[in-house]
Amino acid sequence: MPELTLNTDVQFLPGVGPRWAELLRKLNVETIEDLLWTLPRDILDFSHVCPPEELKADKPQTVRGKVVDVDARLLRNNRTMTAALLDCSSDFVRGVWFNQPWMRNRLVEGQSVIFSGKPKFNQGRWEFSHPNVQWLDEDDSETGGVILTRYRLTDGLKVHKLRQIIGSGIESVIDQIPDPLPESFRARLKMPSLSKAIQSVHQPSSKDEYDAARRRIVFDDLFEFQLGLALRRRQWRARQNAPKFETTAKIDARIRRLFPFQLTDGQNLAIKDLSNDLRSGYAMHRLIQADVGAGKTVVAIYALLVAIAHGYQGALMAPTELLANQHWETLSELLGESRIEKELLTGSLTPKERQRVLDGLASGSIQLVVGTQALIQKGVSFEKLGMVIIDEQHKFGVAQRAQFSNDSGPPPHILVMTATPIPRTLCLTQFGDLDITIVKDRPKGRQPVVTSRISTSPQKRKAWEFLKEKLRSGRQMYIVCPLVDTSSKMEAASAEETFLKMKASLPDFKLGLVHGRIDREERNETMAAFRDHEIDVLVSTTVIEVGVDVPNATLMVILDAERFGLSQLHQLRGRIARGKHRGYCFLVSSSDSPESNARLAALENSSDGFVVAEQDFELRGPGDVLGTRQHGALPLRFADFLKDEKVLEQARKEAFHLVRSGDFDSPEFAKLKEKVLDRFSKLLDLPRSG
Repeated sequence: MPELTLNTDVQFLPGVGPRWAELLRKLNVETIEDLLWTLPRDILDFSHVCPPEELKADKPQTVRGKVVDVDARLLRNNRTMTAALLDCSSDFVRGVWFNQPWMRNRLVEGQSVIFSGKPKFNQGRWEFSHPNVQWLDEDDSETGGVILTRYRLTDGLKVHKLRQIIGSGIESVIDQIPDPLPESFRARLKMPSLSKAIQSVHQPSSKDEYDAARRRIVFDDLFEFQLGLALRRRQWRARQNAPKFETTAKIDARIRRLFPFQLTDGQNLAIKDLSNDLRSGYAMHRLIQADVGAGKTVVAIYALLVAIAHGYQGALMAPTELLANQHWETLSELLGESRIEKELLTGSLTPKERQRVLDGLASGSIQLVVGTQALIQKGVSFEKLGMVIIDEQHKFGVAQRAQFSNDSGPPPHILVMTATPIPRTLCLTQFGDLDITIVKDRPKGRQPVVTSRISTSPQKRKAWEFLKEKLRSGRQMYIVCPLVDTSSKMEAASAEETFLKMKASLPDFKLGLVHGRIDREERNETMAAFRDHEIDVLVSTTVIEVGVDVPNATLMVILDAERFGLSQLHQLRGRIARGKHRGYCFLVSSSDSPESNARLAALENSSDGFVVAEQDFELRGPGDVLGTRQHGALPLRFADFLKDEKVLEQARKEAFHLVRSGDFDSPEFAKLKEKVLDRFSKLLDLPRSG
């Protein structure tokens, strides 16, 4: 038989053969190397399991048993408590979790689990507060002094067989695994070799050994991506041919005169950051994170007008036609007296209209364009593009913003922005190639929003009386529904039905209706009437989530609020109290789901979008927080955004230092550089040469 290598088909590994190889291929395992990189999803640590009678207070210990009872309740101040009783044969042990309502659905009576943590003796019983929980499978029968690895499986393949096959692979080819990190670099970071890490992560003798091995593998995953980001940034910095835009006192004064209000400290800081970028000669690549209502659009308009003042073109790209139209209306109103030639480019233009806009952009006669992704489609070219604004950046991928820089001319400055605050770990990955400016403060005079959940009939009656009183005093209200019309598949409030009900129950007030299926022109007319206070109450779906600014609208009712994500609820709430009056947001929900309770409680307890974003991240994970699961475009193989934040920070620090110092270009790191380019050159638009 030929000598086994990493590239050998897995069926030729001793103990495998065609039958098991067919099952392994369902796990995307084709070669022995694929097999070794099929890492455990976690481990079961039976090395310290002890019976309840041997537990000691406040020392890390582990118990094993069967769940016999689960209880979840809502405490004062909207805190939740989940408790589970564990039968450990000789006695019962309790686990308790506060503000982790999702544990209620994860703990099932009859399920065998292990609890790890520091117990306390409470009311005659040992109790673990927030223990680490591991769920046991049928195959997890070993009990004493053992660390068991657990894997993602497929029908017909048991975990003990997979462990056996992986052991055969380790025995055959583990010494062939190349290590991209130089030995001196590993030694400084106190990390094992890659071959040792892979062996230890599959066959750990202790939890500490497993953790060290996993940390090395996760570090490589994050380190290589951060090196790609650092190379991307260096590539931009090396091209000192971006247009230089000096923000002179005259230009600054002319732009500020357009705004009928004083800019906030946060807006002025953002303008200072972008002004420094624009005069540097390097293409700006900056992300502005602004909380809801913090006025990021003002900063974007400022940047566009600086470029236009220097004879260049500006472009503003939004993810939806609705948002593009809203930006267009804002700019049209602001620049109504200006001689700036501007146009709107979206997919709904006729071929003739589109061609007229394309000709104007190519000739330079159009100085400012607002549009959707139509701006980066084939056939669109600019005569002298100097500034690009990309709004709601999380709806676009890394490659999409790079398309503005692919023309043969000087690269434009790029400012991306979002009013959906992004958790720190996602900033360092999804947006890790960008400089970041955060705008938190709201314009002076804006009042906070009081947020309350209402679920019982008495609460609802009291809330509606309060809302009617506010409407009589001259305020305006949004009523937000999760559906456009009644659905046979989902029991939830629909905008069409709610509009009819509200017309009957609010006869003294004028009502309007907007949702995505209404003709754009009619929708715009309704929004304009609401803005002009010809309408008191606007019934809508989430079409009002972004961009809508009606200062007199201070009231919001969100029906079936549990059906919205936490960040989306925060965005909706941000539509009110945009003037001098205090806002009131009522979250109507009768749901008893612990997850829903946690989301709504988080919104009641905080109006800070950055705090809300972190809580949303913990509750839902990175994919849902980004909305379109754009993080899937990042080929990170092993890292867990929640668990590995400290490893990410170390990987980023080391990567950017290595590239900045020039050491990454030395022969010592040649293998690592080749691996980084293999993984990320296409995604990050990196050259393969050099």
